[in-house]
Amino acid sequence: MTDDVPAAAHDAVERHGAFETEGDGYRCTTTPLSATVTLSAAPGDRDATFEVEVGMPSLDAVVEGERVADVVEDGWFDTLERRLDDAYDAVKSSDRLDPEIERSDEEVVARFGVQAWTARQGVDDAKAIVDYVEGTYVQGVIPGYEYGEPVAGLLNRAQQNADSDETNRGGTPL
Repeated sequence: MTDDVPAAAHDAVERHGAFETEGDGYRCTTTPLSATVTLSAAPGDRDATFEVEVGMPSLDAVVEGERVADVVEDGWFDTLERRLDDAYDAVKSSDRLDPEIERSDEEVVARFGVQAWTARQGVDDAKAIVDYVEGTYVQGVIPGYEYGEPVAGLLNRAQQNADSDETNRGGTPL
């Protein structure tokens, strides 16, 4: 852990409930994607900079039984990249680092950062970014393919949540 980051920032992440300590940072436990938060010093009176990194499999890496055509994979990534540029719409902190989104054959890695006035707001914003990335990733899944994990589990969880919402409103599950 970084010594120049106030203890309040580390305490806020540890108390949040969605993160657990892992190495020099914190792993988000509420998503099957590889999501971590690290803390660093922030300028001025800010409590800390909350740096969020989310790794997710490329489309071809999670499709089972066939290879995704390059043009489909490229289009999928371009759309994902454009949608992830809006991730900061989900946060309250106004000081943000430029997002970085990179792709390799098997993985897409998205990096974001917020400089929060308070540690509590910083960790809430970090979690909001993780949730935004996960939701955006799931929305970008292309129908017609058979998916392995983590996509199959994410789609199943989304369907269960939709069924539960429908039942709670007095309707018939889909």
